[in-house]
Amino acid sequence: MIPLLYLVLLIEGAVALLLMVKIGPLREMAMKGLDQLKSGKGPATVKTLACTLAVILVSSVTSILKIQNRGVKLGTVTPMDQVLWRTHLLEASLIGYTLFLALVIDRLHHYHRKLITLRKIVGTSSEEVEKLKKEHHGFKEKEEKSSDEIKELQMEVSNLTEKLQKLKCEFEEQEKRAITAEAYVTALQKQSEELLLEYDRLLEDNQILQTQALACRG
Repeated sequence: MIPLLYLVLLIEGAVALLLMVKIGPLREMAMKGLDQLKSGKGPATVKTLACTLAVILVSSVTSILKIQNRGVKLGTVTPMDQVLWRTHLLEASLIGYTLFLALVIDRLHHYHRKLITLRKIVGTSSEEVEKLKKEHHGFKEKEEKSSDEIKELQMEVSNLTEKLQKLKCEFEEQEKRAITAEAYVTALQKQSEELLLEYDRLLEDNQILQTQALACRG
């Protein structure tokens, strides 16, 4: 039993060392082995072994206490009891170390598994951050282009406004000229009508004078 416990303890120590210190690909191999051990019927088997070792540990501790009590009652410990006491003590120590290392290995495997998951998440998050940075850079370039286009449009609107203002002024001037010309034409029409009336009156006077002249000759 004790040689087997030494072997198990040595294996557990090596696995714990590989989990704590990265030595080439050995940590990955140890993680894969523990993953396989925790899959399928592995957990049930490990629990059964742990329970068996715990029962043996309790039995060894009980035997140690019995030997001590017997020695106290007798006032001395026989050589046989001393050998048994040392054997049970060594066995209990090895079982305790074995169970403790098993717990340490389980926790190390659990935390390494969490760390691997977190690294994957961080890697994915880093890729997403890079994508977001690229998208932000693209949006920034588009914003700069849009800003330049807006400035150009504002300049065009300003130029068109100035042209519209000039055209409006020209239109008002032409409208004033048209009104002035219309007033001038109206005045000329009135003057022409007055001249026609004067011309008709002169014709009538001329006709009267001619009639009077003919009457005088006769």
